[in-house]
Amino acid sequence: MTRPLAALVALALAGLPALAQADPPVPDTVTFEKGVEYANPDGQHLRLNVARPKGAGPFPCVLFIHGGGFRAGSREGYNGQIVRLAERGYVAVTVSYRLAPKYPFPAAVHDTKAAVRWLRANAQKYAIDPDRIGVTGGSAGGHLAQFLAVTADVKEFEGDGGNPTFSSAVRCVVNVYGPSDFTKSYGKSVDAAEVLPLFLGGNLEKARPQHVRASPLYWVTPNAAPTLCVHGTEDKYVHVEQAEWLVERLKAAGVGAELLKLEGAGHGFKGKDAETAERATIAFFDKHLKQK
Repeated sequence: MTRPLAALVALALAGLPALAQADPPVPDTVTFEKGVEYANPDGQHLRLNVARPKGAGPFPCVLFIHGGGFRAGSREGYNGQIVRLAERGYVAVTVSYRLAPKYPFPAAVHDTKAAVRWLRANAQKYAIDPDRIGVTGGSAGGHLAQFLAVTADVKEFEGDGGNPTFSSAVRCVVNVYGPSDFTKSYGKSVDAAEVLPLFLGGNLEKARPQHVRASPLYWVTPNAAPTLCVHGTEDKYVHVEQAEWLVERLKAAGVGAELLKLEGAGHGFKGKDAETAERATIAFFDKHLKQK
């Protein structure tokens, strides 16, 4: 991975707002399309960017969900990575979703599920194999990706974002330092006390049921999708124990789950840590999505 790309990956995985940036270089083998509307809840005109190989397909697909504490961030931070993945034979998509505090939980869940349904509804147009859709994200995006993986077709989270006859299930997930249990985030995160009340309608004392309901850990069943968690051991925003608990719970349910710990890494991988996370992510998707 080149250094400029590694820096971009680090920014996207950190869940930080993307800096203004030019579109990534697009090779002749890839089609890159920006600003495609996939849903319009409350007049918000939610859009996605898509990179795909030129060819008949159908190709496996990966959905990228940006971070930013559920209240900020931009899909544009993943543009470089979706183009790279398209070069490897994937349709890769990065999406926007409604943000807190104006739109608290579960609006973002409704939106990301709507995005998966949209991908299936438009599978023929974009040469997507609807049976091979994976998802990834960093920080808040990791949480939303994991939530997709543990609540496939749970009706209360589907929302009304369109294409209701299609499934929102995903085949696998790479969760990059996303929280799994909000009830145990306070005191272990430098910004949980600021961020979570905006997303969940109050702090743990005032809104405990919503903290439980929004935590992927409590939705794990044997039907959950195979999961790779990537987490730094020195993460000050989402403690590594959040990934440990999730992987342990998934394994107990008989679900394939792996944890890649990056020793000494914090929240927002840089340099070799970003490169290691990138390689592991691609390898995991190759394993679970390249074979029909």
